[in-house]
Amino acid sequence: MVGQRLMQTVGDILLGWQRVSGIDGKERDFYVRQLRDWKGSVDVEALVPNWMRVYAQLCGWTLARAHARTGDRIAIAAYLGTSDAFTDAVTDFAETYADMTERDHAELTAAIADGRIEATTGV
Repeated sequence: MVGQRLMQTVGDILLGWQRVSGIDGKERDFYVRQLRDWKGSVDVEALVPNWMRVYAQLCGWTLARAHARTGDRIAIAAYLGTSDAFTDAVTDFAETYADMTERDHAELTAAIADGRIEATTGV
């Protein structure tokens, strides 16, 4: 919760935590936040590739800026250095994850086609 507050440029009015005793008698902490902030959003399914690239760049910039607010920007910059090593590592991870997502989707589609699982379209 503290980290979340550091990253937010505009606070979530419901952001907090609550300690509650469960039916088993054990106390647990729960993270609480606003379900919807009613801000605008983008229909990513409708984006053409060029606009998807722009949207991804904006998301990456926003995420980097939020995380930069939580630490020592000089130390982070020094750690990352001036080489492309960090960028290359993040790119490799993203490409590997995208490939895995495509394989998972193909497997899901095949399972639906084979009748191994049932799926409902449109929601």
